[in-house]
Amino acid sequence: MDHVELGCLAAIWGASFLFMRLGAAEFGAMALSFLRVAGASLLLLPLLLMRGEWPALRAKAGPIALVGLTNSALPFICFAYAAQSLNAGLSAIFNATTPLWGAAIAALWLGDRLARPRVIGLAIGFLGVLWLAWDHAHLTELISAHWTGTASDPASPALDVFAFLAPIAACLAAALMYGFSANFTRRHLAGVAPMALATGSQLGSALLLALPAAGHWPAHNPGATPWAAALALALLCTGVAYILYFRLISRVGPTYAMSVTYLVPAFAAFWGWLVLGEAISLAMLLGCAIILLGTALATGVWAPRRA
Repeated sequence: MDHVELGCLAAIWGASFLFMRLGAAEFGAMALSFLRVAGASLLLLPLLLMRGEWPALRAKAGPIALVGLTNSALPFICFAYAAQSLNAGLSAIFNATTPLWGAAIAALWLGDRLARPRVIGLAIGFLGVLWLAWDHAHLTELISAHWTGTASDPASPALDVFAFLAPIAACLAAALMYGFSANFTRRHLAGVAPMALATGSQLGSALLLALPAAGHWPAHNPGATPWAAALALALLCTGVAYILYFRLISRVGPTYAMSVTYLVPAFAAFWGWLVLGEAISLAMLLGCAIILLGTALATGVWAPRRA
């Protein structure tokens, strides 16, 4: 049963990258992110009240609001922005660097000791990121055109590089914030009821994004497909996903639940291919394999024994 729930969670979180692709173009990153956290709040808040855990949320309202900012509001905006130019599978692969950032921040901030295999894992993971970024931005072709003088506009290579790298930087910034949030939660919110943390972070995010979203609301009413995507993001990919995730943590522990990270890119690429016809390139497969290998080493999931 736990394996089934883990697979369902990976499929749901993988689908979130598809739904962002379907909704971000018409809603924009800010409005879509607000709808996502507001809808999740409406689903989770009654459950929190039924469980009698409102006092736990109120007691840690400030730190939980900060987690909402760095674990939901800002990362959702970053991924929604990236979804307007990156395919679902590629965004999910960059999201899979979250444990790498988490391990690096834990070492620098919390003093976690990194053994040699974990340091090597960090290096391998970030090399995978560089490989994917280089391939996606077509840097080899742009640099060649610049130095050989074949570019039609001498300034265009720099502009093209920015256009290609900006959404990648947004994905990596979101993953970095996820890594920070995990360590902040570990240090300042240990022992807080998971449902209080999940609900409070979404409610705090909704309050923080309400005014910015109003200022960036689309001038025209988006169609049925973007609205359906926003609803699916809010209720399924955030609300229901949190419930599944914390059920797994309570039953089998955080290590097993976090292994969902390794499955999400495969599902995201599959949904993008199935619904939008997005191509799955060899570079994506190789880059994903390198990042996941580095992540497994850096987080200690795989610890090769010495001969």
